[in-house]
Amino acid sequence: MGEWPQALLFLALCVLISGCGIYSFTGASIPDHMNTIAVPLVEIRTSGSISDLDQTLTEALVERFVDRTRLTLEPSEDAADAVLTTSVDRYSLTPVAVTGEERASLNRVTIVVSVRYLDRVEENERLSRTFTASADYDPVEGPAGESEAVLRAVDQLANDIFTAATSDW
Repeated sequence: MGEWPQALLFLALCVLISGCGIYSFTGASIPDHMNTIAVPLVEIRTSGSISDLDQTLTEALVERFVDRTRLTLEPSEDAADAVLTTSVDRYSLTPVAVTGEERASLNRVTIVVSVRYLDRVEENERLSRTFTASADYDPVEGPAGESEAVLRAVDQLANDIFTAATSDW
């Protein structure tokens, strides 16, 4: 294929992509009719999690949806074009490796969340799904190790939720 036909093909693809109005170069696609999003505080429906898990996960989700798209944060769910609600349904801390002395040599934090993503403009549910993430830490690190593992799991959850919510449009 010559140089001009390739250039024309590339130009045509660029026009088609930009003409759809829903693609961004971050890989996220947002419909034109959506400009605002509400991300209420994550609800904790389990016991035993770290104290600020709700705030940490909420902030990670806001960062993904607001900083990586053209959406702006709307504090009111009733006024937002989209609403992302999340609840932590399970938080577990389990040993995954045991020494010969029957002591854990590696612990795993597992977080299971339910997510519902609503398009309030078109009145449809864009996503309703459960996500799971886990991260390991050395029990010698104590609460600081658990907190660091939680941050890694939250980061994985936020990325997975963002990808699922913005890639099927």
